[in-house]
Amino acid sequence: MDTNLIEWKDFAKLEIRVGTVVRTEVFKEARNPAYKIWVDFGEKLGIKKTSAQITDLYSHEELIGKQILGITNFPPKQIGPFMSEFLLTGFADQENRIIIATTDKPAPNGTRLK
Repeated sequence: MDTNLIEWKDFAKLEIRVGTVVRTEVFKEARNPAYKIWVDFGEKLGIKKTSAQITDLYSHEELIGKQILGITNFPPKQIGPFMSEFLLTGFADQENRIIIATTDKPAPNGTRLK
């Protein structure tokens, strides 16, 4: 039996939502190269911020306007002097660089993954 199986109710607890990147900055105080990222998750959630170590594959300018998938119901997490309010999702490539999880077509900001 696979011990990693979860119940549907466990998955349903995650709020994985689509949002659009509206602002980015280089996170100068981070130990490892990272960006500060602000994402519009729609009218209900508004703009939330996070930090991400994605500088290997993305310039912060190219992130503006990109739709991403984020987990929006984790508690805030202090990362150095910055408070992260959601988790940006992605996948590691062969060199352990993070490829951001996105949509292949536009979706309304704040829409929850089903």
